[in-house]
Amino acid sequence: MTSRALILGCAGKSLSPEEAAFFREVRPWGFILFKRNIGTPEEVRGLTDALRACIGRNTAPILIDQEGGRVQRMGPPHWPAYPAGGRYGRLNGSARTIARLGARLMAHDLADVGINVDCAPVLDVPAPGAHDIIGDRAYGTDPASVAAIGRAVAEGLMAGGVLPVMKHIPGHGRAACDSHHGLPIVESSRESLIAQDFRPFEALADLPMAMSAHVVFTAIDPEHPATQSATVIREVIRGTIGFDGLLMTDDLSMHALTGTFRERTERAFAAGIDIGLHCNGAMEEMRAVAEAAPLLAGRAAERAATALARLGPAGDGLDLPEARAQFAAALAAA
Repeated sequence: MTSRALILGCAGKSLSPEEAAFFREVRPWGFILFKRNIGTPEEVRGLTDALRACIGRNTAPILIDQEGGRVQRMGPPHWPAYPAGGRYGRLNGSARTIARLGARLMAHDLADVGINVDCAPVLDVPAPGAHDIIGDRAYGTDPASVAAIGRAVAEGLMAGGVLPVMKHIPGHGRAACDSHHGLPIVESSRESLIAQDFRPFEALADLPMAMSAHVVFTAIDPEHPATQSATVIREVIRGTIGFDGLLMTDDLSMHALTGTFRERTERAFAAGIDIGLHCNGAMEEMRAVAEAAPLLAGRAAERAATALARLGPAGDGLDLPEARAQFAAALAAA
């Protein structure tokens, strides 16, 4: 049976009967977990199994934001604390090696509890004076460093059987406000955006999945945030950047977007988004989003299938205790 072009969240550490019935009816393509959903490893594994059972697909994508630093949904006491992306950027010659190892270890943690997609790497290039919503999540302050470390993180995740999602395409680094709370408007020229903000995404355009930015770029489309802009998606994301993978929205419940949830969803799909993302698990909102979201079909379905085809089991023979010790020693030495 065809999936709906949606990734949805749930409210707690286990599914309510209402949630299970809703997911069986709607059949979202995938799910996303947040800290509210994370208990013990056994509880997380039980939740991922239950989510997949609802839609009858054992390999359905289950996402999480596991970057390290302040964006880490799974952490102590059951999982290690990982550094923020900015820490890697300060390691100079060893940055790529250590970042790849850190991502490989994260992939082990995630795959062990049934999570197969990580919303990383963060490819935003922070600009001076911008809001710190990106801040130390960025791997560096120049496009080349961000791209190089971002590539290493993506490689580490995929080596561990977890798909990466690059974010926030085409760039959130100049935003003067947090898109969770308001709509960032970036007034930089197209030329400066191409030279800095878009470059890491262009360098990693071969990755399977990307998450859009709820940011207005006045030089390209002064009326609509990238998530809902046909011009940005067509000319920049698919054009200048050259990304032809699966494009999902950032969270449709964020306050950068306006209108009803039906309107937010319809605008995103009309602009050319492949998959809608709704994260907070609020049932009334999810119902409105699901009513507006299409079935996964056509080019979007092809992109989704291509992305999942790159998902495979870890095959690098990781010695977990040795790798954890190596990672800790490298960070300590640096």
